[in-house]
Amino acid sequence: MGSLPRLSVVTGARTMVPAAPLTEHLSHLAKSDRTALVFADESGTVRISYAELEARTNALSRAIANRAKATGANRDGDFVIAVCMQPTHNTIMALLATWKAGAAYVPMEPSFPQARISHILKDAEPALVIYDDTANPSMFSSSGVPFVSFEELFVEASGLPAEALTDGERLAALRTHGIAIVLYTSGSTGIPKGVRLTYSAICNRLWWQFRTFPYSNTEVNCVWKTALTFVDSVCEIWGPMLHGRTLIILSRETTRDPQKLVRVFSENQVQRLVLVPTLLRSILMYLSLNPSQRPLECLKLWVCSGETLSKELALKFFQYFGDHSGYKLANFYGSTEVMGDVTYYVLEKSDQLDIHNTIPIGSPIDNCGVYLLDEDMNPVREREPGELWVAGLNLAAGYVGAQGADKFCDNPHAEHTDFSRLYRTGDFGVLEKGVVLYAGRTDAQVKIRGHRVDLLEVDRAVSAVEGIDKCVVLCYGLDVGNPEILAFVTTLPEARLSAQQIEAKLKTSLTHYMIPQVIVIESVPLLVNGKVDRQALLKMYENTNNNDDSSIPLEIDYTGVEPEALEAARVLFETVGEVLGRSARGALSVRAGFYELGGNSLNSIYTITRLRDKGYYIEISDFIGAANLGEILSHITTNSDCGDKVDEAKFTAEPMRDDDKQQVIDMIVSSFYEKAELEQFLKHEIETSDYAHCIEACWIALLQARLSVVLRDVNGSAVAVALNFDARDEPEIELSGGLAKIMAFLEFVESSVRDTMLPEGKGAILHSFMMATASSLSARENVSAIRALEHATMRAARERRFQGVFTTNTSPLTQQLGTDVLGFQTLLDYQINQYVDANGDRIFGKAPDDMRAVVCWKPVD
Repeated sequence: MGSLPRLSVVTGARTMVPAAPLTEHLSHLAKSDRTALVFADESGTVRISYAELEARTNALSRAIANRAKATGANRDGDFVIAVCMQPTHNTIMALLATWKAGAAYVPMEPSFPQARISHILKDAEPALVIYDDTANPSMFSSSGVPFVSFEELFVEASGLPAEALTDGERLAALRTHGIAIVLYTSGSTGIPKGVRLTYSAICNRLWWQFRTFPYSNTEVNCVWKTALTFVDSVCEIWGPMLHGRTLIILSRETTRDPQKLVRVFSENQVQRLVLVPTLLRSILMYLSLNPSQRPLECLKLWVCSGETLSKELALKFFQYFGDHSGYKLANFYGSTEVMGDVTYYVLEKSDQLDIHNTIPIGSPIDNCGVYLLDEDMNPVREREPGELWVAGLNLAAGYVGAQGADKFCDNPHAEHTDFSRLYRTGDFGVLEKGVVLYAGRTDAQVKIRGHRVDLLEVDRAVSAVEGIDKCVVLCYGLDVGNPEILAFVTTLPEARLSAQQIEAKLKTSLTHYMIPQVIVIESVPLLVNGKVDRQALLKMYENTNNNDDSSIPLEIDYTGVEPEALEAARVLFETVGEVLGRSARGALSVRAGFYELGGNSLNSIYTITRLRDKGYYIEISDFIGAANLGEILSHITTNSDCGDKVDEAKFTAEPMRDDDKQQVIDMIVSSFYEKAELEQFLKHEIETSDYAHCIEACWIALLQARLSVVLRDVNGSAVAVALNFDARDEPEIELSGGLAKIMAFLEFVESSVRDTMLPEGKGAILHSFMMATASSLSARENVSAIRALEHATMRAARERRFQGVFTTNTSPLTQQLGTDVLGFQTLLDYQINQYVDANGDRIFGKAPDDMRAVVCWKPVD
């Protein structure tokens, strides 16, 4: 009969957790003379005992409560205190005093840009800001939030009682499930959101740690080195203190210097450390300089988190420390929303590296579960990839202001109330041999020239090139529909590798569309927590790419060009070179394919229009269907009567039917939510379900209008859709959130044209409302499909005797197709970052000046 396939649901052990506000757990140390905090700088060393910490923070909590009461709780009902301080003993006192006052703390870095500070203060609505002398108080002055320096607060506290606050003195009662910390995410996929961490979630994470990696009797000193704004700092600070250990607070200068770090660890006999793999690599490199010295004999537990731990780095760890000497290298996985860590895998010897293809992220911690689910929220089978969802006691209470509702949802597979909620991590995972392997980000699966590309696969291929030291693979331009894969690399000194040599080597391991543009750099920029500063790398590329350097000519090879075609070839190659610039991959020749060189949907149309400006013409279908530049050359003509035919063999245009509904919704979601220009600025306010609601609301009206068109491929599947209305007979649709804001903007730009410049009455204007294509289409097919939709829409307008077609294009591709190829007239060219909505907000304020909304009209022939 065989065995039933195992489903990818894994849970940790069910254990009791003494959950309570951490102030209660710390109360047993209130009279202890043990050293709690040590901080050293150029002015000297400060030591504070647990008894001193208790008295000082009691008084400080009174001062905080007195100042914060007048402001009150935020919209979530939480009292929040913002702490903008560098890591010192005073910082710890401010955090602990905040808890004792009955509030949660939200940390901010004094080095944060003004915009981020302003966003956090506006969003979190703290009752008070506490800052130190490294912060500029003017950053808070315009927020309306009261602020006070720690020094001033400390002076106030010196005149207040040192006993614990009564319930009546606190801002709010201390509750096990109350909010303890609010941490703001990086904002890499939108506006940063505040994660509301509860005492119970913190306790579950900490007590699992205490059981799994207990403190030894000789473990006296621990270190705090992680930036307060990152979730790893929570366990790094409060874990040791709950066990009465001494917390050594490291300055930023120390954490950036492996030599200083190693000296601190050695002098204080530190036995455990949490760090990102990048810092582990730096420390191992420093240690290898003097292999005979063994300064870190005591440091037995090394915990990696925050980045992928590679086998190569793990092997270096065991080569240095040895296989059977009690050293452990742990790989933790998680995010702020799940208290930092929700799965773990421990390596104790190098032969464990042979068990799996990659180092697992492991098994769930106590009272937590991992679910690998398909698109229908059903568990996938073992060894099949699924999206990774998390349930259990580590989950945050959600986001400030109930944002990001799609990230937290009810668990349809829950077998216990503790698992009733699910958090969507945005990662893929695979269950193999009982443990979970990381399989990439859902947003690391990007579309490049019509092909789905896993950036982690590119990363692995680049890292495998001999001579590469470090590698960071990123996607640039995804938000504006013109993505390029970039690989920033540092090389070993003896390798002497150029970017071109690396790209050439990658041709043996990656398909052409996956080969990145390689950029050799001297060093990888890091954030304060040791993670790679991806934004700095992208900015580096952007600044370099925008600096037009004509001293770097593209290689042009005229081999194989017939003499009579040399002039046309020169124009073609130079035009392609102008369009692709330095991102062109390889020499321009008759054998090179436009898309393999780095072309895409947008710049294919741009190339065609540039050729037309120079007196050379080619049909779009011939250009995008050509295998190489030689084939394009054979189709080029100086005849300006070159037609604009549609590839009828590829698509069939038909009126939209009721049974097309789900495919239409899927295409709208993939085209607008994932790729549309306006949506990128409001993605934090839009759910994919909003589009389904929008289509549902107007579906009957669309069918009754009989103006919408679906394209079907040779198999009869719907692969593109144009949703069309009579502009004077459109239904009213109730929308909410970001999608409502986008529709309001479109009505704003369209109404001024429609109501003043176009024919009046029903049956006069066909409004091309939405146009979408299937995500499965390649870049070439996408251009063909859009052209076919435009032709089919114009045909529908002609048949129904409309005077013309009216539409607004925000995509550079459809703008170029519409104005340069299909003959639409531009009636309004609007710079979208100038738009101010009804609330006075400039919702597209971050858009570049060249991002436009073009309102167009094409009369029916």
